[in-house]
Amino acid sequence: MSGTHTWVKWNKAKLAYDAVVLAGIVAFIAVFIAVGIATPAGGNAHDPMILLIRATAFAAITLLHVVLCIGPLVRLWPAAAPLLYNRRHLGVTTFVVSLAHAALVLLYYGGFGAQSPGEAVIAAPVAGSGPGGFPFEALGFGGLVLLFVLAATSHDFWNFALGPRLWKALHMLVYAAYALVIAHVALGALQSERDGLHVMLLGAGVAFVGGLHIAAGLREARRARGAVSPEPDTDGWIDAGLADDIPLDGARTLPTPRGERIAVFRFREGGDERVGAMSNACAHQGGPLGEGRVIDGCLTCPWHGWQYEPETGHSPPPYAERVPTHEVRVEGRRVFVRSTPRQTDQPAGCARIGGDHG
Repeated sequence: MSGTHTWVKWNKAKLAYDAVVLAGIVAFIAVFIAVGIATPAGGNAHDPMILLIRATAFAAITLLHVVLCIGPLVRLWPAAAPLLYNRRHLGVTTFVVSLAHAALVLLYYGGFGAQSPGEAVIAAPVAGSGPGGFPFEALGFGGLVLLFVLAATSHDFWNFALGPRLWKALHMLVYAAYALVIAHVALGALQSERDGLHVMLLGAGVAFVGGLHIAAGLREARRARGAVSPEPDTDGWIDAGLADDIPLDGARTLPTPRGERIAVFRFREGGDERVGAMSNACAHQGGPLGEGRVIDGCLTCPWHGWQYEPETGHSPPPYAERVPTHEVRVEGRRVFVRSTPRQTDQPAGCARIGGDHG
């Protein structure tokens, strides 16, 4: 989180992350070129520029697969949540590597004729380059444009300016970019492959990404079916179960009859154990607060680390984000949560386990 919008709020974790990613890309390209030079092949397959073009293409599409796998992987394996923290850095890197690939293609294949590189490569496809001379280059260009839009709007400034819902909807275009890139490769480079290895690699990548998303969707559907929404009593209170079922300094998700979800959490304050409740949707990108932890006295979203004070649902100063809170009461060690959120002008608070409101 940042009180003001800066280009990148660097810290040791981000620097280490980006250093590892950069080193991995450089190593990937170097190994690809070295293997390409050492492998017997005919034609211009050993041309260093050709190898560099192919290496950047392989690196870009590999990064895109990784980016698309992180979301469903975290839903299936919550321990992988740290991979989400800097996923946008990985997405921007994917665009940069894709742009490098496109620039090399334009310069190598379109930089020495009467036409401009763009006209030579994109507007005038070579007959036979795809089925029926299909302009697969245009598909790659379309994918690159979408990746640029996603990279350019990846900063939290755009999340704030557009609103989380619209920003998230915009970034779902990554799947359209993925489809264009897959079509670009399938109708372009794969048409000249004869050994079938690259076809199998691409097919395996698409199957893996699709399989992860299907598995994550089925898991969420099972959780939704298995989560019985308790009916509130006449005063709107929902029985949330025993306090002991909520992990200390952790949370669990409580469904409501209206289909909403509430994050119910237990934490220690001074010598007392307390329990509170707030909307399950993080104000940043709708992350699941019910899967988060109480860190430094704040309920912390597992996706990007945004924090909210248990008593009020406000982010700690100087931040201004807020999520709705729900009134809580404890009878013995049984927790009850009001199904409707508090109004902003109502006094906030959590309940002490074994005591009254407070």
